[in-house]
Amino acid sequence: MAEIPRFRFVPVNLRLLMLVPVSLAAIPAGATVPVGMFEQSQDIGGPAIEGNAHYDEAEQAYTLSGAGKNMWFGRDEFHFAWKQVEGDFILRATIRFVGEGVDPHRKIGVMVRESLEADSAYADACVHGDGLTSLQYRTETGADTEEVGMEIGALPTEIQMERRGDVFIFSAATPGAEYRSVRKEMGLPAEVYTGLFICSHREDVMEQAVFSNVRLVKPAPADLVPYRDYLGSNLEVMEVVTGKRKILHSENRSLQAPNWTPDNKFLIYNADGLLYRYALQDGSITVLNTGFADHNNNDHVLSFDGEQLGISHHVGDEFTSVIYTLPVAGSDKPRQITDPAKGHSFLHGWSPDAGKLIFTGQRDGQFDIWSVDLESGKETQLTDLPTLDDGSEYSPDGKWIYFNSVRTGTMQLWRMRPDGSEPEQLTFDDRNNWFPHLSPDGKWLVYISFPEDIDPSDHPFYKQVYLKLMPAEGGASRVIAYLYGGQGTINVPSWSPDGSKIAFVSNTGM
Repeated sequence: MAEIPRFRFVPVNLRLLMLVPVSLAAIPAGATVPVGMFEQSQDIGGPAIEGNAHYDEAEQAYTLSGAGKNMWFGRDEFHFAWKQVEGDFILRATIRFVGEGVDPHRKIGVMVRESLEADSAYADACVHGDGLTSLQYRTETGADTEEVGMEIGALPTEIQMERRGDVFIFSAATPGAEYRSVRKEMGLPAEVYTGLFICSHREDVMEQAVFSNVRLVKPAPADLVPYRDYLGSNLEVMEVVTGKRKILHSENRSLQAPNWTPDNKFLIYNADGLLYRYALQDGSITVLNTGFADHNNNDHVLSFDGEQLGISHHVGDEFTSVIYTLPVAGSDKPRQITDPAKGHSFLHGWSPDAGKLIFTGQRDGQFDIWSVDLESGKETQLTDLPTLDDGSEYSPDGKWIYFNSVRTGTMQLWRMRPDGSEPEQLTFDDRNNWFPHLSPDGKWLVYISFPEDIDPSDHPFYKQVYLKLMPAEGGASRVIAYLYGGQGTINVPSWSPDGSKIAFVSNTGM
C-alpha cells in the first residue's frame, strides 16, 4: 500500500557529484583536491611513507593506501579521506583489506575528527587486520585513546558510524548478518571532519584497502513532516550475489519504487505523481505518458511479459486510489479497472497470464487482498482479517501469491494459493518485513526489513532498513543491503530480467 502523493515544485536532475579529473600542475599549493565525495585526502601525523587515495568513478569505490605507526595513546599517524560535515549524519561503507598484510593490527574504518592535528579528539569505527573491532575515541586533544570493543566473531565487511548529537554509534556486520552496535557519548563540535582512514601500524609498511558502497547520509530532521517534507533520493542498482551497489541518478526530491522492464531497457519510477523512465543504456530520463493520471502513487507494476503497466491513480475529493492499466509505452487514456466508490485500491501484482490483478483493497472498513478479473471486472476477496494484509505478488509459475501480513502482531511475510487458501507464514523474526518480490526464476525473495520500533502496519520513510534475501519456500534469510530508506525504497517488483540485480531507492538530505 502506497503513500498518498503530495506535490511541490523542486529542482530536478541534480546529478550525483563525481570526481572530475584535475591537472595537478594547475592546483595552487595548499589547495584541497576532492576525492569522490570527500574534500581532500591527506596524511595525518606525518607518517614516514606518504599515503594516497583514489576514487574509481566507474566502480564508485575508494582505494586508500597508507602507513603510520599507530592510532593510539595521545597521537595518531594514518591516511584520511575527509569531508567537513555539520550536525547528525551516517557514514557507512563495505570494506576489505588488500593482501595478507604485515601487522595484524593494521586498521581501516570510518572516522569523526575534531581537527586534522595528530592529537585531535575523535571517534572512529575501527576494524583491525586480525578482526578486532572497536569504537576508538579520544575525548579531548592530547588525551589517550580509549575504546569500546565489539564482539562480532569474524572480520566484518560492513561498517557504519552514526552521529546523533553527542552520541556516536558504531555498527558492524559480517557478510549477510544484521548490524551489531556499540556507542559512546562525547562532546565534539557541531562541524567535524569525517571520512575513511587506513593505518598500517608500521612506520616502514604501506597497506591498502578498498571502500565500496560508501554512503554519507544526512538523516531526516526531528521536525520533518511525513508526506509533506521529503529528503533527496538515490536511484540505485545492486548485484544480488556480491552486494555491489551503484548510484545511477540522484535528485533532491522523493523518487520511489523502480520497476525493471523485462526488455532490460528501463527503470520505471514515480515522483510527484508522475512516472518516469530511466534509460539504462545512456542514463536519459523521460516522463512516461499516463494521460489524465497525474496523481499516481508508488503502486505501479509491469505485467510479466512487459507489455502492460498497471498504476494506482488518486481521484476525487477523497483522493481515492483507483487502478488503471495502459500499454507500457504510455497512453493518453488509461483503462479504469476498480471503482472508487468501493474504497481505495492499491495495486501490487499481475497474474502471469495477465488476466488478473491483485491489490490491497479498502472494503467494508478493512484492508485485505483482492483480485480483479480484467475482462469481467469481478472482484474476489482473498483474505478477510481486521489486521492489514498488503504487498501481494504472484509467483512466476502462478501457484502462489506472496504477501505481508500483521496478523501475528508484527509484519511478516506469508504466501497462499491464488484462491486465498493454504496461508503459510515465511518469516518469524522481531522486525517488520514488507514487500516480498520474487526473482524471475521464482527461487528467491527480496524484501525490505524495517526495525522493531515502528507501527507494524506502517512502512514509513527515512529509517535504517535492510534489504534481505531468502529462499522462496522459506528458510534462513541474509542481509544484502544496509541502507537509509523505507517507504518507496522497493515497494514494487524490481529484479533485473536475468535475476542478477535489483533496483531500489535510498535517501539522504542533500
